[in-house]
Amino acid sequence: MSSASRPPLHGPSQIEGMDEAAWVDVIGKMEEVYSQLVRDEIALEEKNTQLEQSQQFIFSLLTAMSDVLVACDENGRIEETNAALRELAGRSEEALRGRPLAELLAGDGDRERLRVALDNAPRRGSTIELELLDAQRQPVPVDFNITPRFSIAGQLVGHVFVGRPLGELKRAYHQLREAHEALKRTQQQLLHSEKMASLGRLVAGVAHELNNPISFVLGNVHALQRYTERLREYLGAIHEQAGADEQARLRAKLRIDYLLADLPSLMEGTLEGAQRTADIVQGLKRFSAMDRGERSEVDLNGVIERAIHWVRKGTAPAFEVHWSAGEPCTIHGNAGQLLQVLMNLVQNAYDAAALPRHSGDNPAPALWVALQCDGDTARISFRDNGPGIASEHLSRIFDPFFTTKPVGKGTGLGLSISYGIVEQHGGRLAARNHPGGGAEFLLELPVADPHSG
Repeated sequence: MSSASRPPLHGPSQIEGMDEAAWVDVIGKMEEVYSQLVRDEIALEEKNTQLEQSQQFIFSLLTAMSDVLVACDENGRIEETNAALRELAGRSEEALRGRPLAELLAGDGDRERLRVALDNAPRRGSTIELELLDAQRQPVPVDFNITPRFSIAGQLVGHVFVGRPLGELKRAYHQLREAHEALKRTQQQLLHSEKMASLGRLVAGVAHELNNPISFVLGNVHALQRYTERLREYLGAIHEQAGADEQARLRAKLRIDYLLADLPSLMEGTLEGAQRTADIVQGLKRFSAMDRGERSEVDLNGVIERAIHWVRKGTAPAFEVHWSAGEPCTIHGNAGQLLQVLMNLVQNAYDAAALPRHSGDNPAPALWVALQCDGDTARISFRDNGPGIASEHLSRIFDPFFTTKPVGKGTGLGLSISYGIVEQHGGRLAARNHPGGGAEFLLELPVADPHSG
């Protein structure tokens, strides 16, 4: 056949009887298949990346867990462990995979408990305490939570054991208990510090109160000592039978007549000073039970009067306090603790009223105290003429350690402790700004039942 009679080899319409339109359609389909393959490959790569990220995330979780983790198949053979378990057992992942979990247990009793737990594990899991052998082959108690694993079809395929060595829990509990004890000791020290501050104010008042009668007694005793020397010299001359002229001379020189006339007043003054001192000590003893839980019938008028008296004598001699005792009002409580509360309120009122004002108007510190017995409730109000309480401080005024005083001038515990004491007495302590100016503290206490015990 000549070349002129052969069909062209390059014409698509001549290949196997396909025309040009069919060939174009085949090429288009091939391009679509290729594009889909590219898309599928990209999606597959994305899925692989996500899978790798998920595996890395799970691996990081297992590594970071401080609790031990073991995943077993339905026969109790180890499939997966975490770093905490491998570190405890002292074995590698390869050495553990496929081994029975029972090999890690310390004794036959633990193995039997494990077998029973696996045979009877509920679908939601259970707990069991087992002893694992550590790297030194020493038993370590571990509290395990057992959770069953299921396939997509819902069939049991194994269990997951997650637990924490009880030794670690015991150490954590021991550390927590030590921290709690340290906190209690610190709290007791702070309470003691605040009580010492209250006691310091009380002692300052007592010292000032005792100063006058003791000074008077000391002055009289010194005078009596001088008189004793004169009497000894004069009586010595009489015993030696000195002449009448010598006795008269000594009598005039030693002023015996004046001495004898002055002795009664000296003795009377000394007794009065000693009695005044005894009265102060006796009054102090009635309010010295701050650290004891003793409770009795307490006259609120007397406690208020003593609180005002001791604060003024101790730290605020120029404090103008407007108070007058009213009708008898008795409550059942601890006199020493109530005195501490009232002294704290009076002292705080003085500290607030003595603060300098921004306006430059600084009136003399003053306090108005009122007691009212209304039915079964005694109400005491303390209103000062200070600048009042800032609105942002009103909600925190009784919080522990909160204080607006300069550093070194207050612990921030006085009002908090007072609040607690009042609550222990079944009462209520509140603070507000008085409409007429200054701060006002309101104390309510239940009145003692006259028919009770």
